[in-house]
Amino acid sequence: MKALVFHGSGRSAWQDVPDPAPQDAGDVIVRVDAVTICGTDLYILKGDVPEVRPGTVLGHEAVGEIVEAGPDVRTVRPGDRVLVSCITACGRCRFCREGSYGQCRADGGWVLGHLIDGTQAEYVRVPHADLSVHPLPGTVGNRDAVLLADIFPTAYEVGVLNGRVRPGDTVAVVGAGPVGLAAIATARLLSPDRVIAVDPAPARLDAAKNFGADAVAGADEGPEQLVADLTEGLGADVVIEAVGVPEAFEMCTRMVRPGGHVANVGVHGTPATLHLERLWARNVTITTGLVDMYSTPTLLRMAAAGRLPTSSMVTHTFPLDAMEEAYEVFARAGDTGALKIVLGGERHDVLTTRTGPGSAGLA
Repeated sequence: MKALVFHGSGRSAWQDVPDPAPQDAGDVIVRVDAVTICGTDLYILKGDVPEVRPGTVLGHEAVGEIVEAGPDVRTVRPGDRVLVSCITACGRCRFCREGSYGQCRADGGWVLGHLIDGTQAEYVRVPHADLSVHPLPGTVGNRDAVLLADIFPTAYEVGVLNGRVRPGDTVAVVGAGPVGLAAIATARLLSPDRVIAVDPAPARLDAAKNFGADAVAGADEGPEQLVADLTEGLGADVVIEAVGVPEAFEMCTRMVRPGGHVANVGVHGTPATLHLERLWARNVTITTGLVDMYSTPTLLRMAAAGRLPTSSMVTHTFPLDAMEEAYEVFARAGDTGALKIVLGGERHDVLTTRTGPGSAGLA
Protein backbone atom coordinates (compact mmCIF):
# COMPACT_ATOMS: atom_id res chain seq x y z
CA MET A 1 0.00 0.00 0.00
CA LYS A 2 0.95 3.68 -0.16
CA ALA A 3 1.49 5.91 2.86
CA LEU A 4 3.11 9.20 3.88
CA VAL A 5 6.33 8.27 5.68
CA PHE A 6 8.39 10.56 7.90
CA HIS A 7 12.12 10.38 7.09
CA GLY A 8 13.50 12.92 9.54
CA SER A 9 13.35 16.68 9.92
CA GLY A 10 11.99 18.28 6.75
CA ARG A 11 11.70 14.99 4.83
CA SER A 12 8.70 12.81 4.02
CA ALA A 13 7.46 10.79 1.04
CA TRP A 14 4.28 9.16 -0.28
CA GLN A 15 5.67 5.68 -0.90
CA ASP A 16 5.08 1.96 -0.83
CA VAL A 17 5.06 0.40 2.65
CA PRO A 18 3.99 -3.04 3.91
CA ASP A 19 0.28 -3.58 4.47
CA PRO A 20 -0.66 -3.34 8.16
CA ALA A 21 -1.60 -6.55 9.92
CA PRO A 22 -3.28 -7.16 13.30
CA GLN A 23 -0.83 -7.50 16.16
CA ASP A 24 -3.27 -7.99 19.03
CA ALA A 25 -6.71 -9.51 19.40
CA GLY A 26 -8.26 -6.07 19.95
CA ASP A 27 -6.92 -4.55 16.71
CA VAL A 28 -8.83 -3.60 13.59
CA ILE A 29 -7.57 -2.81 10.11
CA VAL A 30 -9.33 0.16 8.51
CA ARG A 31 -9.37 1.02 4.83
CA VAL A 32 -8.89 4.78 4.83
CA ASP A 33 -11.51 6.77 2.94
CA ALA A 34 -10.68 10.28 4.19
CA VAL A 35 -7.94 11.91 6.26
CA THR A 36 -6.94 15.41 7.21
CA ILE A 37 -3.67 17.12 8.14
CA CYS A 38 -3.11 18.55 11.62
CA GLY A 39 -0.80 21.33 12.72
CA THR A 40 0.90 18.72 14.89
CA ASP A 41 1.91 16.89 11.70
CA LEU A 42 3.77 20.03 10.63
CA TYR A 43 5.55 20.14 14.00
CA ILE A 44 6.64 16.55 13.43
CA LEU A 45 7.97 17.35 9.96
CA LYS A 46 10.00 20.21 11.42
CA GLY A 47 11.63 17.77 13.80
CA ASP A 48 9.93 19.28 16.87
CA VAL A 49 8.50 15.97 18.12
CA PRO A 50 11.58 13.80 18.73
CA GLU A 51 9.53 10.75 19.78
CA VAL A 52 8.50 10.24 16.14
CA ARG A 53 11.09 7.98 14.57
CA PRO A 54 12.05 8.06 10.89
CA GLY A 55 10.05 5.45 9.01
CA THR A 56 6.79 6.23 10.84
CA VAL A 57 3.59 6.71 8.82
CA LEU A 58 2.12 10.07 9.83
CA GLY A 59 -1.45 11.07 10.65
CA HIS A 60 -3.87 10.55 13.53
CA GLU A 61 -7.32 11.35 12.06
CA ALA A 62 -9.33 9.29 9.57
CA VAL A 63 -12.65 7.94 8.39
CA GLY A 64 -12.84 4.56 6.74
CA GLU A 65 -14.25 1.04 6.61
CA ILE A 66 -13.18 -1.86 8.78
CA VAL A 67 -11.83 -4.70 6.66
CA GLU A 68 -10.50 -6.92 9.44
CA ALA A 69 -11.20 -7.19 13.17
CA GLY A 70 -9.46 -9.17 15.88
CA PRO A 71 -11.35 -11.83 17.87
CA ASP A 72 -11.63 -9.63 20.99
CA VAL A 73 -13.27 -6.70 19.17
CA ARG A 74 -16.90 -6.42 20.28
CA THR A 75 -18.27 -3.02 19.22
CA VAL A 76 -17.53 -3.01 15.47
CA ARG A 77 -17.11 -5.57 12.70
CA PRO A 78 -15.85 -5.73 9.11
CA GLY A 79 -17.93 -3.60 6.80
CA ASP A 80 -18.63 -0.93 9.43
CA ARG A 81 -17.86 2.66 8.50
CA VAL A 82 -15.99 4.26 11.40
CA LEU A 83 -14.30 7.36 12.70
CA VAL A 84 -10.71 6.68 13.78
CA SER A 85 -10.01 8.68 16.93
CA CYS A 86 -6.75 10.55 17.42
CA ILE A 87 -6.63 8.98 20.89
CA THR A 88 -6.25 5.24 21.51
CA ALA A 89 -7.68 3.93 24.78
CA CYS A 90 -7.43 0.51 26.40
CA GLY A 91 -10.43 1.11 28.69
CA ARG A 92 -8.84 -0.77 31.59
CA CYS A 93 -6.01 1.31 33.08
CA ARG A 94 -6.50 3.82 35.87
CA PHE A 95 -6.79 6.82 33.57
CA CYS A 96 -9.16 5.18 31.11
CA ARG A 97 -11.44 4.20 34.00
CA GLU A 98 -11.58 7.90 34.89
CA GLY A 99 -12.34 8.91 31.30
CA SER A 100 -8.88 10.43 30.82
CA TYR A 101 -8.23 8.44 27.67
CA GLY A 102 -5.46 10.72 26.47
CA GLN A 103 -3.37 9.53 29.42
CA CYS A 104 -3.92 5.79 28.77
CA ARG A 105 -1.02 3.82 30.26
CA ALA A 106 -1.49 0.64 28.19
CA ASP A 107 0.22 1.74 24.99
CA GLY A 108 -2.58 4.25 24.38
CA GLY A 109 -3.08 8.01 24.31
CA TRP A 110 -1.74 9.76 21.25
CA VAL A 111 0.05 6.92 19.49
CA LEU A 112 -1.17 6.98 15.85
CA GLY A 113 1.33 8.85 13.68
CA HIS A 114 3.43 9.41 16.79
CA LEU A 115 4.62 6.17 18.36
CA ILE A 116 3.10 3.77 15.80
CA ASP A 117 2.14 4.05 12.14
CA GLY A 118 -0.72 6.44 11.54
CA THR A 119 -3.64 7.18 9.28
CA GLN A 120 -2.18 9.01 6.28
CA ALA A 121 -2.17 5.79 4.31
CA GLU A 122 -4.44 3.52 2.35
CA TYR A 123 -4.87 1.26 5.40
CA VAL A 124 -4.21 1.67 9.11
CA ARG A 125 -4.02 -0.65 12.10
CA VAL A 126 -5.95 0.71 15.09
CA PRO A 127 -5.22 -0.86 18.51
CA HIS A 128 -7.84 -1.12 21.29
CA ALA A 129 -10.55 -0.76 18.68
CA ASP A 130 -13.54 -0.98 21.00
CA LEU A 131 -12.79 2.48 22.43
CA SER A 132 -10.67 3.89 19.61
CA VAL A 133 -13.03 3.77 16.63
CA HIS A 134 -16.62 5.00 16.49
CA PRO A 135 -19.36 3.72 14.17
CA LEU A 136 -20.64 6.51 11.96
CA PRO A 137 -24.28 7.29 11.19
CA GLY A 138 -25.03 7.28 7.50
CA THR A 139 -26.17 10.91 7.67
CA VAL A 140 -22.66 12.17 8.53
CA GLY A 141 -20.43 12.40 5.47
CA ASN A 142 -16.70 11.78 5.47
CA ARG A 143 -15.79 15.45 5.19
CA ASP A 144 -17.79 16.25 8.32
CA ALA A 145 -16.82 13.15 10.25
CA VAL A 146 -13.06 13.43 9.84
CA LEU A 147 -13.09 16.79 11.62
CA LEU A 148 -14.47 15.01 14.67
CA ALA A 149 -11.36 12.84 14.91
CA ASP A 150 -9.40 15.61 16.66
CA ILE A 151 -10.19 19.28 15.93
CA PHE A 152 -13.72 19.60 17.31
CA PRO A 153 -13.28 17.37 20.39
CA THR A 154 -10.02 19.15 21.23
CA ALA A 155 -11.62 22.58 21.03
CA TYR A 156 -14.71 21.48 22.94
CA GLU A 157 -13.04 19.45 25.71
CA VAL A 158 -9.75 21.26 26.27
CA GLY A 159 -11.04 24.74 25.49
CA VAL A 160 -14.76 25.11 26.13
CA LEU A 161 -15.41 22.50 28.82
CA ASN A 162 -12.10 22.88 30.66
CA GLY A 163 -12.66 26.64 30.52
CA ARG A 164 -16.11 26.14 32.06
CA VAL A 165 -17.97 28.32 29.59
CA ARG A 166 -21.43 29.17 30.96
CA PRO A 167 -24.48 31.02 29.66
CA GLY A 168 -23.92 34.75 29.70
CA ASP A 169 -20.11 34.54 29.71
CA THR A 170 -17.74 36.65 27.68
CA VAL A 171 -15.39 34.26 25.90
CA ALA A 172 -12.18 35.38 24.18
CA VAL A 173 -10.52 32.99 21.75
CA VAL A 174 -6.91 33.83 20.90
CA GLY A 175 -6.05 32.19 17.59
CA ALA A 176 -8.61 31.68 14.81
CA GLY A 177 -7.03 28.67 13.15
CA PRO A 178 -9.00 25.41 12.89
CA VAL A 179 -8.99 24.68 16.65
CA GLY A 180 -9.84 28.28 17.51
CA LEU A 181 -12.72 28.29 15.03
CA ALA A 182 -14.00 25.01 16.47
CA ALA A 183 -13.76 26.56 19.95
CA ILE A 184 -15.86 29.50 18.80
CA ALA A 185 -18.48 27.20 17.28
CA THR A 186 -18.71 24.88 20.29
CA ALA A 187 -18.65 27.73 22.81
CA ARG A 188 -21.77 29.12 21.09
CA LEU A 189 -23.57 25.89 22.03
CA LEU A 190 -23.43 26.98 25.70
CA SER A 191 -25.04 30.41 25.10
CA PRO A 192 -22.28 32.86 26.05
CA ASP A 193 -23.14 36.54 25.96
CA ARG A 194 -20.40 37.21 23.43
CA VAL A 195 -17.39 35.58 21.80
CA ILE A 196 -14.35 37.65 20.84
CA ALA A 197 -11.75 36.30 18.41
CA VAL A 198 -8.14 37.47 18.11
CA ASP A 199 -5.84 36.62 15.20
CA PRO A 200 -3.28 38.49 13.05
CA ALA A 201 -4.75 37.22 9.75
CA PRO A 202 -7.74 39.15 8.33
CA ALA A 203 -8.98 36.07 6.47
CA ARG A 204 -9.12 34.08 9.69
CA LEU A 205 -10.96 36.89 11.44
CA ASP A 206 -13.54 36.77 8.65
CA ALA A 207 -13.80 33.02 9.21
CA ALA A 208 -14.22 33.63 12.95
CA LYS A 209 -17.25 35.83 12.24
CA ASN A 210 -18.74 33.09 10.10
CA PHE A 211 -18.25 30.60 12.93
CA GLY A 212 -20.02 32.81 15.45
CA ALA A 213 -17.61 35.43 16.82
CA ASP A 214 -19.42 38.62 17.83
CA ALA A 215 -16.30 40.79 17.77
CA VAL A 216 -12.83 40.34 16.27
CA ALA A 217 -9.46 42.05 16.56
CA GLY A 218 -6.11 41.69 14.86
CA ALA A 219 -3.11 41.16 17.08
CA ASP A 220 -2.03 44.76 16.38
CA GLU A 221 -5.50 46.24 16.89
CA GLY A 222 -5.56 46.38 20.68
CA PRO A 223 -7.33 43.11 21.46
CA GLU A 224 -6.75 43.49 25.19
CA GLN A 225 -8.34 46.93 25.14
CA LEU A 226 -11.27 45.57 23.11
CA VAL A 227 -11.91 42.90 25.75
CA ALA A 228 -11.66 45.53 28.49
CA ASP A 229 -14.05 47.87 26.66
CA LEU A 230 -16.63 45.13 26.13
CA THR A 231 -16.51 43.98 29.78
CA GLU A 232 -16.42 47.38 31.55
CA GLY A 233 -12.77 46.82 32.36
CA LEU A 234 -13.38 43.49 34.08
CA GLY A 235 -11.90 41.05 31.52
CA ALA A 236 -13.23 37.92 29.85
CA ASP A 237 -14.80 35.15 31.91
CA VAL A 238 -13.05 32.52 29.80
CA VAL A 239 -10.00 32.97 27.56
CA ILE A 240 -9.04 30.11 25.24
CA GLU A 241 -5.47 29.97 23.96
CA ALA A 242 -5.45 28.24 20.57
CA VAL A 243 -2.07 29.23 19.15
CA GLY A 244 0.74 27.59 21.13
CA VAL A 245 3.23 30.47 21.37
CA PRO A 246 4.36 32.29 24.54
CA GLU A 247 3.04 35.70 23.44
CA ALA A 248 -0.47 34.30 22.95
CA PHE A 249 -0.53 32.56 26.33
CA GLU A 250 0.72 35.63 28.13
CA MET A 251 -1.91 37.78 26.35
CA CYS A 252 -4.59 35.38 27.58
CA THR A 253 -3.52 35.81 31.20
CA ARG A 254 -3.83 39.59 30.80
CA MET A 255 -7.33 39.33 29.28
CA VAL A 256 -8.97 37.15 31.92
CA ARG A 257 -11.10 38.62 34.71
CA PRO A 258 -10.52 37.91 38.42
CA GLY A 259 -11.93 34.46 39.11
CA GLY A 260 -11.92 33.62 35.42
CA HIS A 261 -10.50 30.72 33.45
CA VAL A 262 -7.65 30.46 30.95
CA ALA A 263 -7.93 27.25 28.95
CA ASN A 264 -4.72 26.47 27.08
CA VAL A 265 -5.32 24.38 23.95
CA GLY A 266 -2.27 25.36 21.89
CA VAL A 267 0.70 23.01 21.58
CA HIS A 268 3.67 24.83 23.08
CA GLY A 269 7.20 24.04 22.01
CA THR A 270 8.99 26.82 23.90
CA PRO A 271 8.66 28.15 27.47
CA ALA A 272 6.06 30.78 28.33
CA THR A 273 6.29 33.10 31.33
CA LEU A 274 3.66 32.66 34.02
CA HIS A 275 3.37 35.99 35.83
CA LEU A 276 2.36 34.70 39.24
CA GLU A 277 3.37 38.05 40.75
CA ARG A 278 0.29 39.48 39.01
CA LEU A 279 -2.01 36.46 38.95
CA TRP A 280 -1.67 34.91 42.41
CA ALA A 281 -4.29 37.16 44.06
CA ARG A 282 -6.76 37.14 41.16
CA ASN A 283 -8.21 33.64 41.67
CA VAL A 284 -7.48 32.72 38.06
CA THR A 285 -7.73 29.08 37.00
CA ILE A 286 -5.36 27.92 34.24
CA THR A 287 -5.96 24.53 32.62
CA THR A 288 -3.97 22.56 30.08
CA GLY A 289 -4.71 19.24 28.51
CA LEU A 290 -4.50 16.65 25.79
CA VAL A 291 -7.88 15.76 24.34
CA ASP A 292 -9.50 12.62 25.77
CA MET A 293 -12.18 12.22 23.04
CA TYR A 294 -14.88 11.38 25.63
CA SER A 295 -17.15 13.89 23.85
CA THR A 296 -17.01 12.12 20.47
CA PRO A 297 -20.41 10.37 20.73
CA THR A 298 -22.07 13.66 21.70
CA LEU A 299 -20.41 15.57 18.89
CA LEU A 300 -21.34 12.86 16.40
CA ARG A 301 -24.99 13.21 17.39
CA MET A 302 -24.77 16.96 17.03
CA ALA A 303 -23.13 16.65 13.62
CA ALA A 304 -25.87 14.26 12.50
CA ALA A 305 -28.43 16.85 13.62
CA GLY A 306 -26.67 19.60 11.67
CA ARG A 307 -25.61 21.51 14.79
CA LEU A 308 -21.88 21.70 14.01
CA PRO A 309 -20.32 23.70 11.13
CA THR A 310 -17.78 21.01 10.34
CA SER A 311 -17.51 20.84 6.56
CA SER A 312 -17.58 24.64 6.27
CA MET A 313 -14.08 24.58 7.76
CA VAL A 314 -12.77 22.54 4.82
CA THR A 315 -11.11 24.89 2.33
CA HIS A 316 -9.23 22.38 0.16
CA THR A 317 -9.80 18.79 -0.94
CA PHE A 318 -7.36 16.40 -2.61
CA PRO A 319 -7.29 12.74 -3.59
CA LEU A 320 -5.44 10.58 -1.09
CA ASP A 321 -2.44 10.15 -3.38
CA ALA A 322 -1.91 13.94 -3.52
CA MET A 323 -0.63 13.92 0.06
CA GLU A 324 2.63 15.75 -0.65
CA GLU A 325 0.85 18.55 -2.54
CA ALA A 326 -1.72 18.84 0.24
CA TYR A 327 1.02 19.22 2.86
CA GLU A 328 2.60 22.01 0.84
CA VAL A 329 -0.72 23.87 0.63
CA PHE A 330 -1.39 23.40 4.36
CA ALA A 331 2.13 24.49 5.36
CA ARG A 332 1.63 27.76 3.42
CA ALA A 333 -1.74 28.53 4.96
CA GLY A 334 -0.94 32.23 5.13
CA ASP A 335 -0.66 32.32 1.34
CA THR A 336 -3.19 29.62 0.40
CA GLY A 337 -5.92 30.45 2.92
CA ALA A 338 -6.04 26.81 4.01
CA LEU A 339 -7.98 26.03 7.16
CA LYS A 340 -8.60 22.28 6.97
CA ILE A 341 -7.62 20.01 4.11
CA VAL A 342 -9.43 16.73 3.51
CA LEU A 343 -7.89 14.00 1.38
CA GLY A 344 -10.10 11.27 0.01
CA GLY A 345 -13.80 11.32 -0.69
CA GLU A 346 -17.29 10.07 0.02
CA ARG A 347 -16.95 6.42 -0.89
CA HIS A 348 -18.71 4.82 2.05
CA ASP A 349 -21.44 3.58 -0.26
CA VAL A 350 -18.94 1.41 -2.17
CA LEU A 351 -19.01 -2.26 -1.19
CA THR A 352 -15.69 -4.09 -0.87
CA THR A 353 -14.62 -7.55 0.19
CA ARG A 354 -14.11 -7.92 3.92
CA THR A 355 -10.79 -9.67 4.08
CA GLY A 356 -7.84 -7.36 4.38
CA PRO A 357 -5.57 -4.81 2.76
CA GLY A 358 -3.57 -7.40 0.84
CA SER A 359 -6.59 -9.04 -0.75
CA ALA A 360 -7.58 -8.95 -4.39
CA GLY A 361 -9.84 -6.08 -5.30
CA LEU A 362 -8.42 -3.75 -2.61
CA ALA A 363 -5.72 -1.12 -2.95
